[in-house]
Amino acid sequence: MIKKLIALILFVGLTHTINAQVETPQPSPAAKLEQKVGLTDVTIEYSRPGVKGRTIFGDLVPFGKMWRTGANANTKITFSDDVMFGENTLKAGTYAVYVTPNKETWDIYFYTDSNNWGTPREWDDKKVAAKVTAEVHEVPFNVESFSMDINGLNNDGGMLEFIWEKTYVGTPFTVPTDKLASASIEKTMAGPSVNDYFNAAKYYYDAEKDLNKARGWIDTAVALREKPAFWHIRLQSLIYAKLGDKKGAIEAAKRSLELATKAGNADYVKMNKESIAEWMK
Repeated sequence: MIKKLIALILFVGLTHTINAQVETPQPSPAAKLEQKVGLTDVTIEYSRPGVKGRTIFGDLVPFGKMWRTGANANTKITFSDDVMFGENTLKAGTYAVYVTPNKETWDIYFYTDSNNWGTPREWDDKKVAAKVTAEVHEVPFNVESFSMDINGLNNDGGMLEFIWEKTYVGTPFTVPTDKLASASIEKTMAGPSVNDYFNAAKYYYDAEKDLNKARGWIDTAVALREKPAFWHIRLQSLIYAKLGDKKGAIEAAKRSLELATKAGNADYVKMNKESIAEWMK
């Protein structure tokens, strides 16, 4: 028995050793930047290699050759809204960022295939959503770790920046803040929508909260639509019935039944017929 127990302990220990994974610091640690620009969310995910005493641009990263913009997997940038880089429109979404560094300028590419380890094995020009060229500036100090940032923030845009060793490159972009803000203002100032009234009434009905408030909201939702929806009127009938207004409930259910029949919605036809029969007892 003792031998079996010792064998079991040794087996468990060996299994743990086999399954254990050694964790050590990565030479190019992963980084994630999240920045609100105006009303647009921008996220950058990339890796940060170090200079480590090497000459970077023109040597480790050759001039005229495409670079993954960091290390490991390709760098990704995500925009929650459409943005503009110069005359180029980038649709909301995620892109890989590649660059071709030269001594005086960088070509910056936003590539629709963002799932590559480094640069794509086969480059496809059709996947280039935008390309911009930016000037290279020398900085008077050494930046050890490759860095990407978004600076120069204002309501309408910012500057996407790359800095490493003694090299700085930045390219401006704009975001649709005015369009988004104006739409938000107009929606808010116009008051709640039909669906807002419907959703509020449904929540109060389902949660058994103040049904008189729910009745007012569903009545407004029905009145605001030129052609009321049968599911809206169905909720109206249920709220009336729960408030004890069977006459109003039956009238609403008959109206919902008529509209559901025209729409060919068998489920609502069945539910309304059953409710009318129940409330007429």
